[in-house]
Amino acid sequence: QVELVESGGSMMQAGDSLRLSCVASARTSSSHVMGWFRQTPGKEREFVAAIRGISGVTYYNDAVKGRFAISKDNNKDTLWLDMSNLEPDDTAKYYCAAAAAGTGGESYYRLRTSYKYWGRGTQVTVSS
Repeated sequence: QVELVESGGSMMQAGDSLRLSCVASARTSSSHVMGWFRQTPGKEREFVAAIRGISGVTYYNDAVKGRFAISKDNNKDTLWLDMSNLEPDDTAKYYCAAAAAGTGGESYYRLRTSYKYWGRGTQVTVSS
C-alpha cells in the first residue's frame, strides 16, 4: 500500500506562483508514473500533468502547458507541481496519484482510471 500526501495548497491572486508537493510513503516515484489531477465540485477529475518514473518524460494538459511544471526527486520520494501565472480557472482541489509503470503511452497516463494510488488532495483557490 502506498500513501500519498499533498501539501502546498493556498489562496492566491491571478498571476501568482505556487508549488505543490506530494510525499510518498514508500519508494514509488522511481518505478511509477506520477501524476497530478484536479477537481472542482460537480466536475470530473481532470488530468493536469504526469511524469514517468525512469525516463522523466512529462505530459501536460494543454490548459497548463507553459505555466505548470511537474518534477520529482526519486531519493526523497517527492513529487512537485510548480504553478506559475495562475488563473482563476486553476481553482480546484489538486490530487497526487501514482500508477504502476507499464507500457502505456501518453494517452493512457492522462486517464484517471490508470492510477491506483491517490492522495486526499490540497485546495488551490485563485482570485482575479
